[in-house]
Amino acid sequence: MSDRFNADMLLDCYRQGVFPMADSREDMNLFLISPEIRGVLPLKGFHVPRRLRKTVRKEPYRVTVDQAFYRVMEGCAEDTPDRPTTWINVPIQNLYSSLHKRGYAHSVECWNDEGDLVGGLYGVSLGAAFFGESMFSRATDASKIALVHLVARLIEGGYELLDAQFHNPHLEQFGLLEMKKADFIKRLEAALSHGGDFYSSGTTGEDRLSGEGCLHLITHTS
Repeated sequence: MSDRFNADMLLDCYRQGVFPMADSREDMNLFLISPEIRGVLPLKGFHVPRRLRKTVRKEPYRVTVDQAFYRVMEGCAEDTPDRPTTWINVPIQNLYSSLHKRGYAHSVECWNDEGDLVGGLYGVSLGAAFFGESMFSRATDASKIALVHLVARLIEGGYELLDAQFHNPHLEQFGLLEMKKADFIKRLEAALSHGGDFYSSGTTGEDRLSGEGCLHLITHTS
């Protein structure tokens, strides 16, 4: 892909249901993907497993929003035993950091009592659609708790679509749906025609939604 590919072009890609990836962290080239089968997490019908519900209620981590976007991206780019290679390279980090500065990309972070970043996720917000990009965890259930907080925030903010890009076995426990490209584009167009408010649950900083509050929103929407 051309070096001239910029944040505005990236936003246009998302509006068309297309997103960039790279072959590896070391490869500085990008390519565009539009999967024939799309993974979607339902905002109406999002399932929180029983064990995770108990953990969310205990609030083992401090949850914040947009406090460490670049660090979350770095966490997602780390090589782990479960993920020996990653597609998040420097051009991708730069592009999404630019979107974050412009208010289109957001992160949810989990911190332990010592102040360490132990998990989180990031994605792109357009209209009433949120495109989940990646998540990471350095402590038990940290990324899952971040996801629960994200879903509750999206529900309260009037979002209609949470794109997970691909089928991911780890997301099946939350009710992941598979959708043909044509059906996804219809859902996307409808979501883009409306406005979602990512900050309806509070602006940057500590998430004002408690664990119990998140579960209440999700349960009463499901």
